[in-house]
Amino acid sequence: MSDKVQIGLIQATHDVDGHEPVETHKEQAIKKHIQLVREAAEKGAKIICLQEIFYGPYFCSEQNPKWYESAEEIPNGPTTSLFQELAKELGVVIVLPIYEKEGISTYYNTAAVIDADGSYLGKYRKHHIPQVGVGDKGYGFWEKYYFKPGNLGYPVFDTAFAKVGVYICYDRHFPEGARLLGLNGAEVVFNPSATVAGLSEYLWKLEQPAHAVANGYYLGAINRVGYESPWNMGEFYGQSYLVDPRGNFVKTASRDKDEVIVAEMDKKFIREVRDTWQFYRDRRPETYENMVELLP
Repeated sequence: MSDKVQIGLIQATHDVDGHEPVETHKEQAIKKHIQLVREAAEKGAKIICLQEIFYGPYFCSEQNPKWYESAEEIPNGPTTSLFQELAKELGVVIVLPIYEKEGISTYYNTAAVIDADGSYLGKYRKHHIPQVGVGDKGYGFWEKYYFKPGNLGYPVFDTAFAKVGVYICYDRHFPEGARLLGLNGAEVVFNPSATVAGLSEYLWKLEQPAHAVANGYYLGAINRVGYESPWNMGEFYGQSYLVDPRGNFVKTASRDKDEVIVAEMDKKFIREVRDTWQFYRDRRPETYENMVELLP
């Protein structure tokens, strides 16, 4: 296995108005992203990550039971199966963030991980679920209406090209899971997101490079772009990027365009950084017990 791996990050606008039926959203977004995955593969990407709940708008702007219809089982749903076929055809790993339904009506914000032979490796369920208002029109990140907190831990998937971890959107504000992904062996962690200017942009290029440095891995941050109607609660500001274990930005996408960026990770560089900064050797977990106690 080569030490150097091309990473593909996909950011895109969502072009369908929120009043349209769920199936219209899914059909058009899936068609669009299949072409973007193909473009990433043509540019040499071997591991490709899409944005959070890629096949629809960021519907958590409102609280509307309509959007429950967009959830699917993983891995037995049609979208996972479709992208398994695509991954096998192209010989690429795909990190596929979709809305998951388990059983009759239990829902999670999830990413399926598909290997380069099309096999389903497993899934990560978002742990940290926000309930944050934006502006004065009643819109916000009303995710507790749609998602239960993740319950599958912080798995790392041994793909054909690298050991991959996933941390979804709001998770990025919490360093504990980022550290556990490193302890579990991640070489690259992906954070598919949907976040708007005015709320989080000043943190976008601070927190995740810090995770990469503290844990000695590459991190791919993905954000959608544009405005989504009818909510228009803010601009999804793109700027997807790959950052290395020293906190250097390897490549960054534009603020406002559909874009596929492909950038290189080097596992030899991970080893060099970890040999210099022995954070895993010097950590003191026996002193951290209070972190997992409930505060009064």
